[in-house]
Amino acid sequence: MTQAGYRGRFAPSPTGALHAGSLLAALASWLDARAQGGIWLVRIEDIDHPRCVPGVDRLIVQQLAACGLHSDEPVCWQSQRNAHYRCALQQLVASGQAYPCGCSRQQIEAAQPARGAPRARHQAAVYPGTCRPENAGLRGKPARAWRLQVDPATAMVAWTDRRLGPQTQNVAAEVGDFVLQRADGLWAYQLAVVVDDAAQGITHVVRGQDLADNTPRQLLLQQALGLPRPRYLHTPLVLGANGEKLSKQNGAQALDLSDPLAALNQAAQRLGLPAVSGTLVQAQAVWVQAWRRRLECAQTPPAAQQQP
Repeated sequence: MTQAGYRGRFAPSPTGALHAGSLLAALASWLDARAQGGIWLVRIEDIDHPRCVPGVDRLIVQQLAACGLHSDEPVCWQSQRNAHYRCALQQLVASGQAYPCGCSRQQIEAAQPARGAPRARHQAAVYPGTCRPENAGLRGKPARAWRLQVDPATAMVAWTDRRLGPQTQNVAAEVGDFVLQRADGLWAYQLAVVVDDAAQGITHVVRGQDLADNTPRQLLLQQALGLPRPRYLHTPLVLGANGEKLSKQNGAQALDLSDPLAALNQAAQRLGLPAVSGTLVQAQAVWVQAWRRRLECAQTPPAAQQQP
């Protein structure tokens, strides 16, 4: 099975070494590309400088290589692409789709009870549109950040995730006008990932389920910038002992790659693939075939699947 022009990517943030959860996402994205005859890229998302740990970017590339996961093109670093994000923001400002915001986080929090807004989306406060142009803009406040102006008429975003199925989110009601450039001058994840996915020609995004909530904002940005929409697949999460997503923030341990195949077997089994003995190359070949069969079954109509 070949997907003409398939281009996928794995895009870790260098805030810590790869752990079991990030290896699962890396393996899934690599398998999806290989099973469809596509290109697989590695992009280091290091725009949040205060959280990045020096040297971890190179360590991640080495960890991937130890697992036989090699980028088909040179690794890209977001920290080298500031000019591209600036151009995208200028385009949105020029088209009237982005505006400066002078609100602090405390002011946004304080505005929630007045508008009777429930605390949804992982307790993040919905931006109430205080600095929108129709609300008199900054009103003398200095600009702190730039936001995308979400049009309520187009804010109900629908898409189909390849694993989770049909999804919807009302971005205006659940998120509000979201940040493109932060108060500290750093670029927001949403803008950078959309710009880079388009620049690298990404057609398929395979990533952890914790990022599914970001998808509607990215779809709105793609539409606002006139960029193509990739297909999305959000993989199951690896949970810690406390039942929460395993992450660097809650103490996830770096991978023990003294036996890369053992680590990959654990990731593969969480993806519903068989454990395999032998060499890395042999195991990867088995998993690629299994992933390809899964894709073929997903594309076969149910009636045809039931035929002998």
